[in-house]
Amino acid sequence: MALPLLPGNSFNRNVGKEKFHKSQHWGFCNNVGMLVSEDKPGIGGELLLGQKTKPKYSAFPKGMGSDAPSWVAFDKQVLSFDAYLEDEVPDKSQGNYRIRRYKIYFYLEDDTIQVNEPELKNSGMPQGTSIRRQRISLPPPDEDQFYTVHHFNINIDIIFYGRTFKIYDCDTFTKNFLKKIGVKLNPPGQCPEDPYMKIRRETLDCMKPLRPYESFDTLKQFLEYDRKVLRFFCLWDDSATLFGDRRELILHYFLSDDTIEVKEVMPHNSGRDAMSLFLQRRKLPKYGPPGVCQPGQVTDRTVLNIYGGLKENRVDGYLLDKYKLGKLDQEFYKDSDLFIGATINVWGRKVLLCDCDEFTKTYYKTKYGIENFTSIPCKAPPLPKIERKFPPYTGFGSEEDSLRSCIGLVPTPHQRDFKKFMEKDSYGNISNTLRFFAKLITHKCADVDRMFVISYFLSDDTISVFEPIERNSGITGGKFLKRIRVKKPGQEVFKSELSEYIKAEELYIGATVNVNGYLFLLLNADEYTLNYMETNSDMFPMSSIELILQKLKEEESKSREIKQVFTAADCKHTKMVDYNTFRKKVLPSKDIRRLCKSFRLPLSDDLLGSILSGFEDSEKQINYESFFCALNWRINPMPELEATLYTKERCEDEWLGMPSPIPVKYINYMRLLKDVFGLEEE
Repeated sequence: MALPLLPGNSFNRNVGKEKFHKSQHWGFCNNVGMLVSEDKPGIGGELLLGQKTKPKYSAFPKGMGSDAPSWVAFDKQVLSFDAYLEDEVPDKSQGNYRIRRYKIYFYLEDDTIQVNEPELKNSGMPQGTSIRRQRISLPPPDEDQFYTVHHFNINIDIIFYGRTFKIYDCDTFTKNFLKKIGVKLNPPGQCPEDPYMKIRRETLDCMKPLRPYESFDTLKQFLEYDRKVLRFFCLWDDSATLFGDRRELILHYFLSDDTIEVKEVMPHNSGRDAMSLFLQRRKLPKYGPPGVCQPGQVTDRTVLNIYGGLKENRVDGYLLDKYKLGKLDQEFYKDSDLFIGATINVWGRKVLLCDCDEFTKTYYKTKYGIENFTSIPCKAPPLPKIERKFPPYTGFGSEEDSLRSCIGLVPTPHQRDFKKFMEKDSYGNISNTLRFFAKLITHKCADVDRMFVISYFLSDDTISVFEPIERNSGITGGKFLKRIRVKKPGQEVFKSELSEYIKAEELYIGATVNVNGYLFLLLNADEYTLNYMETNSDMFPMSSIELILQKLKEEESKSREIKQVFTAADCKHTKMVDYNTFRKKVLPSKDIRRLCKSFRLPLSDDLLGSILSGFEDSEKQINYESFFCALNWRINPMPELEATLYTKERCEDEWLGMPSPIPVKYINYMRLLKDVFGLEEE
């Protein structure tokens, strides 16, 4: 009975095996059958008995961390070895051999090798890349294997394609890497000197060129400091000379060739021609100007002519004067001579270095360790401003037009405040016009009762005055003053300065306005004007609720008396009083008597007392407005008639038929007393 096909029950090694191919040992080369390889594995790729695998790539020891492939772990990591090669020379006159130096690079990512020969001047041999990057096989009999990292060490011989290279040293990275993988490094060796290059160097030292040559190597400085420029802000004070002034300059020092360039900062309206450069880029001598030099006198080399005599086949030569006798030495400015506060000589002009940019500060801090970069003010003090005076107003046209004719050769019209006009012009239901109801202050009996509407337009600060038409008054109403800006009184007419005009801030209820010699008392305003002034209380302080409450708080000592007055006026105890009652003003009887005496009222004491008693209430208080209106014989020609006051009620009736602008009918006096004096209801 056969055992079931389960793991552990079968001894057949082919169970689970999928590959049964045979390795190809025979092949064709140039159409000739031959044995290709003897080291190929057996059936299915398994090793034959006694056969060992040869590693294709370098095997590195296992370390801690992730097992990344070599082409990832050793990407861009290269081992560098210094080697030389003894090359036999066919021409025995130049020596038996040549020493050629090489650089061997081993790339760890794929075990490729590259061999380069550094170029030597006048070596007489082609140099550069000797072996391109590739995997190099071992010398016979192991030519089927390739070089790995374990085949390299210091002071050993290594063979590449039949040429023996002697490795005598390597760089620091290579030494550290070989030590980490367990390679014991040999002591470094020395590369022998090439006999041909030694002979050639000795020959060159003894030879003198027919044309003298002295090299000045400035390429390193150029490559290191190209496009790196130091910038200083300078000042040339030439104010001591005639028509001289302070000139602001910018100095550029080019680190690539130690040249200096100076530019001038031209202020606006300086009166000087704009030049591209104040000093063209060149080396700047410290002690210039040195004077006029002959052509060829200032040179880097001194060349002497050698006279060959009067022979027919004479030979003339040139000799470089190594002692440099008669050479004109010039000392030029270097970067070490430039710092903030230094004064340099720019061809006879003393230029003060006042400041520098951030790159210059970093350069000096890194190279010279300078930390103090306190700048020196180079700006000239401002010139005294000359006040421009204009001739007085001539009387023709407006003051603004006359002023514009004095500013330029071609008179231009006066520019209005267009922004203010667009913001304050009327649009929709917003008129941006303040309207006040006023009366004329005059001693003429015929003009006392005249009423006017004063309109102030916020868009251009103009004023118009209109008189409502009243039938059978004997006065033609209508336009009293067309729309125009009104000057403040008391100003000189023919003067150089512009006149001041009436502003919106000067208009409020109770104010007196002088319009071209006519005095108007502002009695009332429409609803839009009142709302506008309360909204812009910073412009109209007389409409500020905070200011009114502040004035009331100053009378805190009379808070109890004020509360009693409101309580007495509130007969029904509704905590509300009528608006007209709230507006009434009362004074003690003795104060009214003192006022009448001070104004020398032509009444005896008995008659005055009798009149005052008719206006007194139970607390000896008198409404002074009603009292003085009753004394006005023009308003009250008959004693028995009730006085007619210019109160808000009449103003509302005379306001061109408009509805009453006062929406308030009652005043909550308890809330007012609480906000002002903090009194609570008892």
